[in-house]
Amino acid sequence: MIRQATMDDVEIISALIANYAQQGLLLPRAVQSICETLLNFRVAELDGKVVGVAALHILGDDLAEIRSLAIEGSAQGMGLGKALVAELFDLAELLRIPRVLALTYQEAFFTRCGFHVIEKGTLRQKIWKDCIHCRKFPICDEIAMIRHTSAATLKNEVADGGVRDQAAGGADAKPEDLFISTRLSALM
Repeated sequence: MIRQATMDDVEIISALIANYAQQGLLLPRAVQSICETLLNFRVAELDGKVVGVAALHILGDDLAEIRSLAIEGSAQGMGLGKALVAELFDLAELLRIPRVLALTYQEAFFTRCGFHVIEKGTLRQKIWKDCIHCRKFPICDEIAMIRHTSAATLKNEVADGGVRDQAAGGADAKPEDLFISTRLSALM
């Protein structure tokens, strides 16, 4: 089960992230930082125990990052990482953020989640907001991957002259209408 993280989860979130940080696979996160950004975190539970974590960090009006993805060793291979990524991608969709970024060593995993590799140099928001403070900067060996949400498609279609709502017999629709109807149909 994937759910919103709570203050009760901070200790296990910290431990999961620290384990991966010690291996050089994630950047460490201070407990205070986890508390301050707790609304960004989702956790995966298995038999009532938190065994996975990930966060969606908004970098700007058109870019968010999936970060701090960690799954306990005994729970790997069960689809929990993919479920966390899907939950956070859906959140980015709901917030109408056009692009979702992952900086990772797990290219195959994120490819299966619908992401594709991009050049890190194109991510100015990320570089000047976070990367410049990283111990790996400027020689980062992580792979930058991106996935576009439907908000990106809507922005492109609006820029190209408008969105056509095929469900309404081809009548022109506002992006908000299409987004709302898409979200409502997903809930039904």
